[in-house]
Amino acid sequence: MSFARAFLSCGLLSLAVALPAPQRSGSAQSLDPPLLRGSSSLLGSGDHYLQTRPGKPSNPDTVTGQEEDAELGLYLDFKSVQNPQPQRGSRGGDDPGPRNYNYDRINSDIFAPPSSDSGSVPDAKWPMGLSHNRLGLNGAGWARNQNQDQLPAATAMAGVDMRLSPGAYRELHWHMANEWSFVINGSVRVQAVNEEGQTMVDDLNAGDVWFFPAGVPHSLQALDDGVEFLLVFDDGEFSEENTFLASELFLRNPRSVLSKNLNVDLSAFDNLADDQLWIFNGTAAPANIQKQNITGAAGVIPRDRSYTYHFSEQEPFEVPGGGGNVKIVDPLTFPIAEKFSAALVTVRPGAMREIHWHINSDEWNFFLQGMARTTVFIAPESSRTFDYSAGDVGYIPQSSSHYIENVGNEDVIFLEVLQASKFTDISVGQWLGLTPPQIVKDTLRLPDSVIANLSKEKQYIVQGRDNATTYSKNTNVVGWD
Repeated sequence: MSFARAFLSCGLLSLAVALPAPQRSGSAQSLDPPLLRGSSSLLGSGDHYLQTRPGKPSNPDTVTGQEEDAELGLYLDFKSVQNPQPQRGSRGGDDPGPRNYNYDRINSDIFAPPSSDSGSVPDAKWPMGLSHNRLGLNGAGWARNQNQDQLPAATAMAGVDMRLSPGAYRELHWHMANEWSFVINGSVRVQAVNEEGQTMVDDLNAGDVWFFPAGVPHSLQALDDGVEFLLVFDDGEFSEENTFLASELFLRNPRSVLSKNLNVDLSAFDNLADDQLWIFNGTAAPANIQKQNITGAAGVIPRDRSYTYHFSEQEPFEVPGGGGNVKIVDPLTFPIAEKFSAALVTVRPGAMREIHWHINSDEWNFFLQGMARTTVFIAPESSRTFDYSAGDVGYIPQSSSHYIENVGNEDVIFLEVLQASKFTDISVGQWLGLTPPQIVKDTLRLPDSVIANLSKEKQYIVQGRDNATTYSKNTNVVGWD
């Protein structure tokens, strides 16, 4: 049966006739499928008009504070509505979609930004949950990484979130970057040998920290309840994939060389793994840590150069006014970590980490609990507001002012990590409080009553209203006309 006759038998002669003739290009033959393109009658002209016009999106939702003046910049809680809209006061408009409603609900300050946002600011947020998760062997754990691939502005620091199951190892390894770590939950045994042949072994719990200088080999083993920890490296391009591993060291050297180096028979290497171990299950660590306290002639690492610090046992400073608490670990108390300074900050509902900046370091954040937002201001006139929740990484460039405001109903807990020999900041409130009043008044045109109440001391955390969305232009707030 011919090709045309086959189409006739199906009642499709007209389609067959419409098919273009086969085209040859060299020895290859191409044939465009039919009906992929329209006709020239679809070209725009003045007599083309819509018979029906699309309507507005169905069921748009607004939230408390959304109709207030955009200059107030109130936090908009979109998490409770199905169809949030990018509107503030008289600004913006509706969004009929398509779009990802879940992203819009948790990023209200990006979706409907305050009018104070201006210009271009590098992205200051990365949800660690969007990073590729590499899985260890046989359920032993996992790790995910944040570096400049995710946050291009994060040039000075990169982070890793790692989990080890009970008894699992992060195998013997070393890095080209310095490693600072905070234990999120569980417990872990850490072990290291330095270049002098001195050793250390220690058990750490949730809230403790460790530091390993670049090149120092070490291992980590989860104890009975497993462990999750953050790793912060002083290289924005650091990747967890580029670690020097003991298993790879033995795989990538001739066995004859290994035999000569360790003065053993070649048969000693018969059971080497075929591939790197990375994260794997092992023999449970002995309860008595002294059984793993191995020393040579150089002895143990001196205490003032210890690679661990029991930060969990340090009491936080409760700020006046009840807005939260802060505790700091830096080289003044943890000397080996010469360029790592960190604060663990708790901000209670309605309060905020005061507006500040750091004069000698970028800031790397990790949010452990709660919902927060920050506005990053970059000279001369750019600013952008970002929203954060547990598991998010924040990154603030050096000298850029910012705050951390609690916009939820539970405490916000986050880490503030710097590359600095001492944890310091410039407090906007203190700066103004220590500046001659007339200069402040002439510059900012603030009322005398406000200037008189400026604090001459850092506040760290300032207490505000429990629900900031109750503000409005009609609210009696000191300093508003």
